[in-house]
Amino acid sequence: MATIGREAALRILVIGGTGFIGPFVVRRLVQQGHEVVVFHRGNAKLDLPDSVRQILGNRNDLAAHRAAFERLSADVVVDFVLGEERQARALMDIFRGSAARVIAISSQDVYRAYEVLLRKTPGPLQELPINEESEVRTQLHPYSAEQLRMVQDAFSWFTEDYDKIPVERTVLGDAHLPGTVLRLPMVYGPGDPLHRFFATLKRMDDERPAILIQEDFAKFIPPRGYVEDVASAIAGATVSDRAAGRIYNIAAERHFSELEWARKIGDAVGWKGSIIPVPAGKIPAHLRMPLNAEQHWIVSSKRIREELGFVEPVALDAGVERTIQWERAHPPAIDPKLFDYAAEDAVIKQFTATRG
Repeated sequence: MATIGREAALRILVIGGTGFIGPFVVRRLVQQGHEVVVFHRGNAKLDLPDSVRQILGNRNDLAAHRAAFERLSADVVVDFVLGEERQARALMDIFRGSAARVIAISSQDVYRAYEVLLRKTPGPLQELPINEESEVRTQLHPYSAEQLRMVQDAFSWFTEDYDKIPVERTVLGDAHLPGTVLRLPMVYGPGDPLHRFFATLKRMDDERPAILIQEDFAKFIPPRGYVEDVASAIAGATVSDRAAGRIYNIAAERHFSELEWARKIGDAVGWKGSIIPVPAGKIPAHLRMPLNAEQHWIVSSKRIREELGFVEPVALDAGVERTIQWERAHPPAIDPKLFDYAAEDAVIKQFTATRG
């Protein structure tokens, strides 16, 4: 195994890495001169550099490939599909002694602010901005069965026992195999399986005169990150020995409310309509957001910028434009109930008449 540092050419094993964010990370690491091997199920159509080697298998049966992993002797293992404690324990058991470091791709849903946002607890509201030392959730397994099913449609690796908190504790708590935890924001960009831009963009492309947004949710500020920027941060933490034993938030440095973000998309496409904030009790049911929007989810990425020198490689407007182009070329299946324009028109008429 090589000494891990920015100047060393490393052998890196990526577990998963064939979905939304992983291919951007793999390509970046290869461009930097590192040897990358991807372990995946073989179900994805890959667009990766020719130099990338592949090992096919199930991440829930890593033991079946122990010999191959030991021969590989990876300097760093990056696990993109690590969702529960059982998987984390198996990961550390397999690579203890054969790898120099493990990186767990985690989520900013670990913070207590997210628990307050989801109304899992009444509060108190958490201090902002959230940093790596902020309090984590008091309750495990934050998602309902219905929410899990929805997420699993986009991310098949999600399990019923999904929770990143025990994953993080397992990866960082191993006495013999150093770990790094990277907490990701709401990631958007080409390939986004959640199509985060689509609902807003479709209404703009349909030349809607106005778009409704729940009044309290309009002010809500979440953490965001463009996929290529997030991939750059992951790659930087992968090749830096300073990242061992550390937790890093990855997020854009500038923060936008939901209303500001919708306007940014509108500006990018030249939409001339208006965005109307509507009280929760009057907005159509398909647009209602049952969140405690008083709890903003503003996350600081100061640590990764100061310690690892992270800077976004893609300008904000360029990332928004690339996402718009991809969304238009790859629209998801449309549920008509989520685009009930008749119900929206009735509210638009009511509010525009009141303003008039």
